[in-house]
Amino acid sequence: MKKFFQEFKEFAMRGNVIDLAVGVIIGGAFQKIVSSLVDDMISPIIGLFAKTDLSALVVNIFGVDIRYGSFLTAIINFIIMAFVIFVIVKTLNKIASFGKHKPEPEAPTTKKCPFCQSEIDIKAVRCPHCTSVLEDVKDEKEEKETAAVSK
Repeated sequence: MKKFFQEFKEFAMRGNVIDLAVGVIIGGAFQKIVSSLVDDMISPIIGLFAKTDLSALVVNIFGVDIRYGSFLTAIINFIIMAFVIFVIVKTLNKIASFGKHKPEPEAPTTKKCPFCQSEIDIKAVRCPHCTSVLEDVKDEKEEKETAAVSK
């Protein structure tokens, strides 16, 4: 039994579980703020155009009230919550990547033969597949040698 409680304690004290608990608590509080924004500010503004409170929109079918206004309010709540969470995550990702340097792209180790289009080593002066002499590489080597000699 002691081992069981020890394992539970280790599980509960992991960083991910605590982060999740904090996120749920903050999310619940934030949800109340967004609900108040929609119920107390956005719905009345939409109600000005619809000439009624959005949450009061009801359809009665066979004696059953279908509150589609409340459903529309919930959709507006969801859209606002999703947008705000998207902006927060995007901002946090940008902040997290701010100090990180992007890795330098590695120098290519292969190139394509201009004659047979096969992939060959970057240092090759002759294609091992078609045995063509690669002029551009030969010219570059000659230019480097000429530049080294003239210095």
